[in-house]
Amino acid sequence: MLSDITIGQYYKGDSFVHRLDARMKIILTILFIVIIFLCKNFLSLSLMLLLTVISVLLSKVPFKMFFKSIKPILPIILFTVILNIFYIDGGTTLVSFRIITITTKGIFTAIFMAVRIICLIMCSSLLTYATVPTALTDAIERLLSPLGLLHIPVHSLAMMMTLALRFIPTLIEEIERIMNAQKARGADFESGKFMDRVKAMIPILIPLFVSAFRRAYELSFAMTCRCYHGGEGRTRMKQMKLHSGDFVSLGVFAVSLAGVIVLNHYFGSLI
Repeated sequence: MLSDITIGQYYKGDSFVHRLDARMKIILTILFIVIIFLCKNFLSLSLMLLLTVISVLLSKVPFKMFFKSIKPILPIILFTVILNIFYIDGGTTLVSFRIITITTKGIFTAIFMAVRIICLIMCSSLLTYATVPTALTDAIERLLSPLGLLHIPVHSLAMMMTLALRFIPTLIEEIERIMNAQKARGADFESGKFMDRVKAMIPILIPLFVSAFRRAYELSFAMTCRCYHGGEGRTRMKQMKLHSGDFVSLGVFAVSLAGVIVLNHYFGSLI
């Protein structure tokens, strides 16, 4: 299960999405999240689902990567679906047995919420799949640069956010190594009562914290040896520039936003 967590990973490629400016990709991701929460019916949601599929195809990232990002969230999706099926009233009653009532509106709402969550996960994953960490750091810093007027250390914030994303896959690999080492020593993490399984995690958490602090110290020492002192006076080897593809993508998302608003206005809420 841990190996299926792909958040923070970068998939090397030379697709249309990879070539987009990192700042524009962050803006489009935020815009996508806003638009998909504005969807009120299946027509507007279908429009955003189509946009998601097109974005994935243009990125040339294998679908198995997105499936890996969705797989750890499946329990949450199933839980959301079950809640909506059994606790949403309205529409035609399909099943009514004691306290259990299943209606058409409940089923439609469950499908609607599941598709929305999947689209959100795929779009968010695409940001890190198609953007190198250094470009993501520079993009966050540029977008948050107005906060520098308030004497907020924008560069440090951007660096911490990017390093946090970058080290998620590393920590996951470290957890797997520790678990395999403990299993080789006879540790059992799957059987027993709930509290027993919680206690069995202690031999994993302690080495993990030690390893994480060691990596943080080594990273800090390496940055100090390279005379790194933050963003003040720092130059960049690659300068960010917006190209025609960035403006075309922004225009497509703007049209999608207008389409969702129109569909919501004329067709209302269908769930």
